[in-house]
Amino acid sequence: MGGWRISPLLVLALIAFLSLQIGASDPLFYESFDETFEGRWIVSDRSDYNGIWKHSKSEGHEDYGLLVSEKARKYAIVKELDEHINLKDGTIILQFETRHQNGLECGGAYLKYLRPQGAGWAPKEFSNESPYSIMFGPDKCGSTNKVHFILKHKNPKTGEFVEHHLKYPPSVPSDKLSHVYTAILKPDNELLILIDGEQKKKANFLSADDFEPALIPPKIIPDPDDKKPEDWDERAKIPDHDAVKPDDWDEDAPMEIEDEDAVKPEGWLDDEPEEIDDPDAAKPEDWDDEEDGEWEAPKIDNPKCDAAPGCGEWKRPTKRNPAYKGKWHAPMIDNPNYKGIWKPQQISNPDYFELDKPEFEPVAAIGIEIWTMQDGILFDNILVASDEKVAESYRDKTWKLKYNSEKEKQKAEDAAAGLGDGLSSFQKSVFGVLYKVADIPFLAAYKMKIMDAIEKGEKQPNLTIGVLVSIVIVFLTIIFKILFGGKKPVVPTNPVPESKTSEAAETDLPESSSAQEENEKEDAPVSRPRRSRRET
Repeated sequence: MGGWRISPLLVLALIAFLSLQIGASDPLFYESFDETFEGRWIVSDRSDYNGIWKHSKSEGHEDYGLLVSEKARKYAIVKELDEHINLKDGTIILQFETRHQNGLECGGAYLKYLRPQGAGWAPKEFSNESPYSIMFGPDKCGSTNKVHFILKHKNPKTGEFVEHHLKYPPSVPSDKLSHVYTAILKPDNELLILIDGEQKKKANFLSADDFEPALIPPKIIPDPDDKKPEDWDERAKIPDHDAVKPDDWDEDAPMEIEDEDAVKPEGWLDDEPEEIDDPDAAKPEDWDDEEDGEWEAPKIDNPKCDAAPGCGEWKRPTKRNPAYKGKWHAPMIDNPNYKGIWKPQQISNPDYFELDKPEFEPVAAIGIEIWTMQDGILFDNILVASDEKVAESYRDKTWKLKYNSEKEKQKAEDAAAGLGDGLSSFQKSVFGVLYKVADIPFLAAYKMKIMDAIEKGEKQPNLTIGVLVSIVIVFLTIIFKILFGGKKPVVPTNPVPESKTSEAAETDLPESSSAQEENEKEDAPVSRPRRSRRET
């Protein structure tokens, strides 16, 4: 009876194929911190890095991580790799988890992927001066609120390493939950930034729109040696030197004068004050005239004034002075010597070079070098892989369960505290959208104002509508500036008398109403100040 006979060569081929498949799925580097970091990761012995690292459980989990244990400290720790990781060929995924267990108001939580160091370098010397290939991760303090991606790239002409920063990076999640950050470097020069597995940013390493400065310098640049001629006149309009102030122009005439035609309304109570002592007020029993001074009853509105057109001394209201013209200025005329706005001539950039793809330096070590005002920052599950599915599987296994558990716990706590103490699902959705709005490149100049408003709203959930109004104000401000900004009004030939105006306040996001109320309460005097009624 015959049977299948398998060639030994086929068996070897199958084994080799399976080995390749398994090897392709293995991470290039992985650190779970399930075991203590001591002996494997090296803490910098530089004197300014005095923060204490701890091997600690993530709050509410049995999972361990690397913990920033003290506030207002600098921290530095590094792990040398057994083999350098090549970033030039194929896809590379950089991924790690952080959890800001005490929130994050001011501090970094990013990783540095170090390139090979100079001869004689020791891990204990690790510092902010240690050269790296890539810096990636969250950072939030003051005007900074971003997930950094910085590439240190060697200029092929000068040999110098230049920092290239990702433009318009995503914002840092503002909660105390575990989050996983992923950077995917693809062989077609594409860069993807994911937060919790969701794509937040897509960029191209060779695009000037995505990195600052651009990896490829511009072909044409302004000539640095070209200087503006001394006689170059950029003024489109100049005062008419032949103009003469009219003889009847009175610069000293007041803007407003008393209205002589005004008549005191009938029933005006001249002898009644606008406010009177509160008849129901009583001097406190513990009031000491010697220590506290003479006691005075607080003031209330005079009830007699409510039915009258007014109380107290009547004064004529003021009106605009028809003779007011303000300070005279000579009218503006076209400048006969106007040559336009001067610009240096454009020349070919001597430092220009072409690049098909970045010259990534290999990763020889992974380090954490941060300064933070807060403790409780936990690092976990640092991964470098060449397969996106591997990174996704690690997110599912190491992060997702923790995150879901934390979300459920937070939801329960919010429910127990009542809706007023937490964000409703609607409000959470609103703030989620606003965070995405803050990341729009078009709004880059206003990002910090929007972020400040969002943070105030999250701390005081009853202000959601106010925050939305604030964002609308920002949008309207931008549109107004686009339509009308940058154009100064032309002064007419015959100056028009100035009208009474009030100084325009710069558009900003309003302070929360609750904060304003608290300030008013703190600043309010014991006795209510007198309020002047509108004169008629």
